[in-house]
Amino acid sequence: MALIGYHASHEQFKPSELLQYVEQAEAAGFQAINSSDHFFPWSERQGQSGFALAWLGAAMRTSSLPFGMVCAPGQRYHPAIIAQAVATLGEMFPGRFWISLGSGEAINEKITGQEWPPKKERNIRLKECFGVIRQLLEGQCVNLKGTVTVENAKLYTRPDVRPLLIGAAISEETAAMLGGLADGLITISKPLEELKQVVHAFRTNGGEGKPLILKVQLSYARTEEEALMGAYDQWRTNIFQGSVLGELRTVEQFDALGEFVKPEDLRGKVDISADPAFHIEKIRAYAELGFERIILHNVNRKQELFISDFGEKVLPALR
Repeated sequence: MALIGYHASHEQFKPSELLQYVEQAEAAGFQAINSSDHFFPWSERQGQSGFALAWLGAAMRTSSLPFGMVCAPGQRYHPAIIAQAVATLGEMFPGRFWISLGSGEAINEKITGQEWPPKKERNIRLKECFGVIRQLLEGQCVNLKGTVTVENAKLYTRPDVRPLLIGAAISEETAAMLGGLADGLITISKPLEELKQVVHAFRTNGGEGKPLILKVQLSYARTEEEALMGAYDQWRTNIFQGSVLGELRTVEQFDALGEFVKPEDLRGKVDISADPAFHIEKIRAYAELGFERIILHNVNRKQELFISDFGEKVLPALR
């Protein structure tokens, strides 16, 4: 069975709260932690946005689990700085850190004041950043003048074992681009037939045999109504296509778009149920597609209930 992890959502909870949830998740039997990385939340209702790279050092010291983080190098983060951060975490916590690299969203990256490139150009930049980060982690001196500029960069502190550089993709097109570039793939939950196409695109373009990671968006609560309305409160701004999510510039724009969403619209975008058996069946179906790590993100605010009940009723059934 796949390794089951807990998603630490910085856009929803204070860093200090997330440290507590990580401890609770490990005690409950979760086997990995995945961290988001935002400068802004997706809505005012979410209301947080801690700095993930600062948090990771404390969190990984607190826990013995493997950790991952998703980020977008090339604009808000220079790829050489990401390489240095990856190397530092990899040196302190050998074999316990992976990083997922994606093309990013305007809401987080536009704070630099630079032009926000179209998706095709962002993918070119992502490819260059993969190369820069990989070369630096291998000990090379890097110079590049492309969509990003790197001058005479070299890392002097490097881990003995290079952390995996995972590619983050939602679309088949991006998954195909990452197949021969990344060490593995991370994507998000969606209908199984759509997921199959993303996995197929990655595997048939150089990704065969590489690890697959899935972040599952779910909402669990004591009652069906609480599960639905909890998802609606926290995640209704996040259910749109990546082409939309990547282009909106402000929290206010996300909240305005969310006003057009009805609670029932979240079904099919988020796995919503108060029944642990429903979630067990869903996770097993995802695992059958070949995902080796499945990260569970309970999108409502009831994290302690989710961690406790899944530790008692869901995780044992999946083992």
